[in-house]
Amino acid sequence: MSFQTSALLLSWVAILLLSLVVAGLVRQVHALGQGAAGARRRALGPPPGSRAPAFDRLGPGLLLFLDRDCGVCAEVLDAVEGPVTAVFSGPAPDGAPAAALAHERDGLFADYRVPATPFAVLVDADGRVRAAEPVGSPEALRELMDPTVDLEGTR
Repeated sequence: MSFQTSALLLSWVAILLLSLVVAGLVRQVHALGQGAAGARRRALGPPPGSRAPAFDRLGPGLLLFLDRDCGVCAEVLDAVEGPVTAVFSGPAPDGAPAAALAHERDGLFADYRVPATPFAVLVDADGRVRAAEPVGSPEALRELMDPTVDLEGTR
């Protein structure tokens, strides 16, 4: 067998082995993606209709989970119209709303299973979660805020 024939045969064997490795990796990535999507769904805050953690401490309304070093968080907080309880993972920034809670990474962030900031939770007057989801922009927060939902229980 000539050198060229041996090299060609060895190249085809290497290509076949690489194809098998890539196929295995693609299958693993697909399986991890499916598992991660399910974990994300389970980890995104309390489900609508469930009891809101620490309701006796926080009351009804909009809870915004934020981080002072997050630029989008500042934009979302500035876009809030009406009362809000701002919950920060670390220290609250200067100019934070009066109803701001700081250093809650192991407290309310954990209780509400907040995966990332900014994250919004709407709690009604009965202490039930109406919605809980990430809000990556002021527009997303406006879409989440349904004007027909009575959070205060006054209508």
